[in-house]
Formats: sequence, structure tokens, C-alpha cells
Amino acid sequence: MILIGYSGHSYVINGILHALGIKTTGYCDNEEKTFNPLSLKYFGKEMSETGIKALTRDDFFIATGNNTIRRNIFDNLALRGLLPVNAIHPTGVIDHTVQIASHGVMIAPNVTINAFAKIGTGSICNTFSIIEHECEVGDFAHIGPGAVLCGNVKVGENSFVGAKSVVREGIIIGKNAIVGAGSVVVKNVPDNVKVVGNPARILVKS
Repeated sequence: MILIGYSGHSYVINGILHALGIKTTGYCDNEEKTFNPLSLKYFGKEMSETGIKALTRDDFFIATGNNTIRRNIFDNLALRGLLPVNAIHPTGVIDHTVQIASHGVMIAPNVTINAFAKIGTGSICNTFSIIEHECEVGDFAHIGPGAVLCGNVKVGENSFVGAKSVVREGIIIGKNAIVGAGSVVVKNVPDNVKVVGNPARILVKS
């Protein structure tokens, strides 16, 4: 397995892969890292000749927490027919009716995903997050550590729900939105805004 991106988030991905019995052998990044805690081989940038060769040969995962960067890398590689695998930690509690996209999904340790939820391509369900029944997590969205989506919540593409946030049942969070850490969301959130607080209020357009 090859990681694309090699810093803090990738270390968590490596832990998930290790728990699954998958060995990480190398990484792609914009430059070779001087700090290499996993002693991984550097294969160059993901779109370089050596990077493409390595990603064609081995499975890979896009290991960056930034939604926009993750999506751009995904789209560029998809044009070459290269798609990442999923990384789903075995401690996750996932109902059998949940629909999880086939490519680039991270489900971290101790995540709970309940009945009929849908998890989109390239999305992140981070450590101890709870995604209740019939929620929808859009493509390349990120549900932060300890965040709670109550039933029937919809999170739009590329949006970020910060750590320990709580989103009331039935709420719709638009695309490219940011919910600040610890927020309590009781009203719908439009596209392209940042909300913070309890109750969450619009702080600025993103």
C-alpha cells in the first residue's frame, strides 16, 4: 500500500492499514520528507512518472485531511484510471444497511454508523464520530473526531464538521461549509459558509 501525503493524517491511515494487516511500503508527496517515522520509500509526486508507476502497481490511499486537496488528487488520478481503496478500521461499528462508496473512504477507530446511512466517495469519518440512521455524508466531506450527526442529517460535498460538534436531526449542511469545533447546529447551514457556536451561527462565507 502506498500513501499519498505523508504527515499527521497519514500516520492515522497507516494505523488503520496496520490493523487490517496491510503493510504500507511507500509514499508520494510534493517532496521527500526529512522526517520519515515509518521508514517508507519515496516514490515522488503522485503525478510524476515514478509516482504513476508505483500507484499503477500497488493499491494506494489519499492520506490528506484537506478536502479540496484530497478531491483534486482523486480527480487527477481518476483521469488515468487510478482509484484509491477504502481504509476502514475493524473497530468501527457499521450497520449492515449502510452504503459506503467504493473508493477513498476513511473510517477511523471506534466510529459508529447506523442504519441506512450513506457515506460518499473520498469522505472521512474520524475517530469516535457518530453518524446516526439515514444520514448522508457527501463526497469528500470530513466528519471530525467525536462529532455527532443525529438522524437524517445531510452533509454536502467538501464540507467539514469539526471535532465534538453536534448536528440536530434532520439538518442539512450545504456544500463547502465549515462547522467549527464544538458547535451545536440546530438550523440548516447554507453552502460556502462557516458556522460556530451554540447554537451555531454564520461567522463568515468560506
